[in-house]
Amino acid sequence: MARIKKAAVLGAGVMGAAIAGHLANVGIPTLLLDIVPRESVESKDKKERNRLAQAGKERLFKEKPAPLYTKDVAALIEIGNMEDDFDRLAEVDWIIEVVVENLAIKQGLYERLEKVWKPGTVVSSNTSGISINKMVEGRREAFRRHFLGTHFFNPPRYMKLLEIIPGNDTDPQIVEEMKHFAEEVLGKGVVLCKDTPNFIANRIGTYGLQITLQAMVDLGMGPDEVDDVTGRAMGRPKSATFRTLDLVGLDTFVHVAGNVHENASDEEEKAAFEVSPVLKQMVEKKWLGEKTGQGFYKKVKTESGKEIHALDLATMEYRPRKKLKTRSLEQAKKAKSLPEQLQALVYADDVAGKLAWTITKKVLLYSAKRLEEIAGDIVSVDQAMKWGFNWDLGPFETWDAIGLVKSVERMKEEGETIPAWVEAWIADGNTRFYEVKEGKRHSFHIGGKWGEVEENEKVISLARLKEQGKLIKGNRGASLIDIGDDIACLELHPLKQAIGADVISMINAAVKEVAANYRGLVISAEAANFCVGANIMMMLMEAQDQNWFELDLMVRQFQNAMGSLRTLDRPVVAAPYGLTLGGGVEMCLPCDRIQAAGETYMGLVEVGVGLIPGGGGNKEMLLRWTEGVDPKDRISLQPLVNHIFMAIGQAKVSTSALEARKYKFLRAYDGITANRDHLVHDAKQVALGLYKSGYQAPKPRMIPVVGETGYNVLKLGAYGLLKSGHISEHDYKIADKLAFVLSGGNVPEGTLVSEQYLLDIEREAFLSLIGEPKTQARMQYMLKKGKPLRN
Repeated sequence: MARIKKAAVLGAGVMGAAIAGHLANVGIPTLLLDIVPRESVESKDKKERNRLAQAGKERLFKEKPAPLYTKDVAALIEIGNMEDDFDRLAEVDWIIEVVVENLAIKQGLYERLEKVWKPGTVVSSNTSGISINKMVEGRREAFRRHFLGTHFFNPPRYMKLLEIIPGNDTDPQIVEEMKHFAEEVLGKGVVLCKDTPNFIANRIGTYGLQITLQAMVDLGMGPDEVDDVTGRAMGRPKSATFRTLDLVGLDTFVHVAGNVHENASDEEEKAAFEVSPVLKQMVEKKWLGEKTGQGFYKKVKTESGKEIHALDLATMEYRPRKKLKTRSLEQAKKAKSLPEQLQALVYADDVAGKLAWTITKKVLLYSAKRLEEIAGDIVSVDQAMKWGFNWDLGPFETWDAIGLVKSVERMKEEGETIPAWVEAWIADGNTRFYEVKEGKRHSFHIGGKWGEVEENEKVISLARLKEQGKLIKGNRGASLIDIGDDIACLELHPLKQAIGADVISMINAAVKEVAANYRGLVISAEAANFCVGANIMMMLMEAQDQNWFELDLMVRQFQNAMGSLRTLDRPVVAAPYGLTLGGGVEMCLPCDRIQAAGETYMGLVEVGVGLIPGGGGNKEMLLRWTEGVDPKDRISLQPLVNHIFMAIGQAKVSTSALEARKYKFLRAYDGITANRDHLVHDAKQVALGLYKSGYQAPKPRMIPVVGETGYNVLKLGAYGLLKSGHISEHDYKIADKLAFVLSGGNVPEGTLVSEQYLLDIEREAFLSLIGEPKTQARMQYMLKKGKPLRN
């Protein structure tokens, strides 16, 4: 792997600063340089000369979504300018050029850079489509061998795709080392591309947007109606087509399309990327999307407040949005899988079906026609579209989903030209581009043969393991899977990853099984989020029926299950990612270690539904915050309890795994994995390490509490918020119960209490709150609306 200890980014615009920010996220000191402002060339004031780089760095604190894991990491970004600090580029191991997309400017910069370049330093361009080889024409061979394209997608922190584009002279070892570094350290999904206009993702994505725009005009549809089809109904992001264009910026899109048009190798390709009259007109009017306040959509003031209106292409005026309702969309909603969903759309005769078929057909044929020109295999194309455009399935996976043979027959009937290699593949008796053979994924390889899909050994697919017969046991809530090396993984199932009776049952079964037959246990999942909390619908129903005995039993079982994770005589490692809320956090806290994905958003958010943590979360937070504190030292203890009270009482959610350490959801020795695909592997290695080092389960601990004195301190703070109108009477009641539990109840200050004692008073407070009508109203509102009710 490339040993990159320090990096430099040339260009502090939106992308340059954000790339520097992500390098800082993963702990790499970075030098961020930009030009000296024209009006400051004669100035000797360093601040004035560094103004553009400083502005880029400051922008990182304001942008949403946040480019930084925490504000503290910005300390790793040092600013400068390309005149005074250019020689300092010899200090770094990787230089990333992110200047304006102009070939002559880039060539001039590399000519300068070559003079200060330290042999061995990797140099790359973040260009979105300019030729990598042309950029370094005239540079010496040693420089060219260390040069390549590294195309990040915006925003770099969140978008998984990194396209790596080797030049004709790039050292293959440099390519492999940078690929490994990007996957391991930056957390990226890497696709190797050929040096062709716009590479892979933007080439196919831009083509797809172009033909969607044309199909909208041909079918007489509006952008809002098209977006009803091209979003989640087709396994694409909710922003679909035209909301995505507004977010990207129509001027940016026109520039990207123009790059292919300008550099296209044939007239058919030029025609495909010709910017439509509608787009030209919108750009001329400065209707560029979100950045100018209007594009295909516009926020308008109405009598009822603000509404989003859609552009009527016939009048070029904005109108209220329409909701497209068709039989095919209804059928797609009822489908049990994405292939069923796509088939319901593309083979339908209504307007949604015609649109979906037209777009799908053209994108598939285009991807197949350009395959050998832009990529080395179909896997690269599929991954580029999934990671760069957030499609659920890439083009060739989509072809499998709708039926390769059936769809090609229809295309022929409609007079389409099928690429020769696709015809030959079908003629050889193949009906798919992908299949699993002996537990290994295989795909079409250029040349017309099946080949094994190259997979990183750190990617552990729980779904694939189940297909291979590695399921130990399971139910609707979770599965226990053998992931090798005598480690088992408890996989939470994707019913919003809510913890109910099924999950609790499987935790108990997993503890028993692992104690008897395994070295350790990992807890993770494969859906969009790790766990959004407990099943509040089930609890609400019991509360409304006043089944207090059942509720008490449920909470005891939940607490006991969480406790069993702590007392199991085998190491337990939680591997959370995405939303990890409420009961999901409570499942992580008792584990011996947490190995979290970098993008993990953790919080004990129960107050949002009128409750407090009921699965041991309060007790676990006290354990973490009071570790090593003298019970007699009130000065040290009270501020710690105040921190917990504020974090739970305000339902604080970390914006990253790194920030989760601030709240002690993660401890200093818990791990963070940048690449979520590697998460289960890394958690497994942690479990194995603990086992091999002679693991022993932690002993129960007596916990110092602030008692009645501290309880009054917490109550006083909450009372001030009540009187100032910041919280409601019911908020105050919840705060009172939380304060009672966190202070240890009616005991003297400095008392040492048992873990079970805290669980008992936590359960009592939880049950008293769930009996409150206003809490039940909050629970019901959350279930219906998906957001908290303030009452």
